[in-house]
Amino acid sequence: MRLDPRRKNRLSPRSRNLKVTGAAACVAAAALLLTACGQSSDSATSAATEAAKVLPQKTTASPSATADLTEAQQERKRVLDATEVTFDDAATTAVGEVAGGKLVDLDLEGVDDDRDESPSPTGTGSPTGSPSPTDAASPTGSPTGSPTGSPTGSPTATGSPTASPGAEGPVWVAEVAEKDGTVHTVRINAVDGKVIDARVDEDQDDQDKQQTARWLSEATQTPEQAAKVATEKKKGTVTSVSLDDNDGNGVIWSVDVVGSDWKKTTFDVDAKNDTIVREETDND
Repeated sequence: MRLDPRRKNRLSPRSRNLKVTGAAACVAAAALLLTACGQSSDSATSAATEAAKVLPQKTTASPSATADLTEAQQERKRVLDATEVTFDDAATTAVGEVAGGKLVDLDLEGVDDDRDESPSPTGTGSPTGSPSPTDAASPTGSPTGSPTGSPTGSPTATGSPTASPGAEGPVWVAEVAEKDGTVHTVRINAVDGKVIDARVDEDQDDQDKQQTARWLSEATQTPEQAAKVATEKKKGTVTSVSLDDNDGNGVIWSVDVVGSDWKKTTFDVDAKNDTIVREETDND
């Protein structure tokens, strides 16, 4: 019996061609998929980058935002936002109204509403236990807020017939003393710098004048120098400078500075050597 030889498993030329063509197609498809995936990844990255550019950065709320301020801070902000004339310019204008005069008090009305409730240092004979001299002047312009005979009392004690601060805008109120201690009250528009009113304080007596003259003779440093010392310690706007007695230890310039947070800090600066002897911040 003859056995047939085993057939060899051979592919026809047509089958080989089809198989090669299929493999090539698979390779091409795989390459296309890889390219598409790369492009998709790049596109996603690019989209995320562009989105980051247009989205606003998260910022911390400003301390000056009105909603975050106390009533006192809002009032300081309102007054200072409307004020164009600086402390230095107001001081120069005030002194220019009194021949040979020297500044003993300068206050921006409306910055602190509690001033008209504070006794004047001269009303008690000593500032011991009483608010700083910058608290003596009334920001509301009330002629009843100043104790009689105070050289650093409310500038409106002269009974100025001018309009209220609310009608005329922010006002600098200065007290300028002659060599013999006679005090003149000068009101200055804090927007245009013009003098509203200037007159002698009629409420002074001889004792008041003598005290003012003595304080001025002891103060070897100017109010401008004291203001500079205070603002070097705390950046801000000077709203008040007043000459006062330092509990029997010489004289001081009491300086109020309102910072960017609208809080007020009072500095008591020695009027002889420009050193800060006291510092207090009002958080209201």
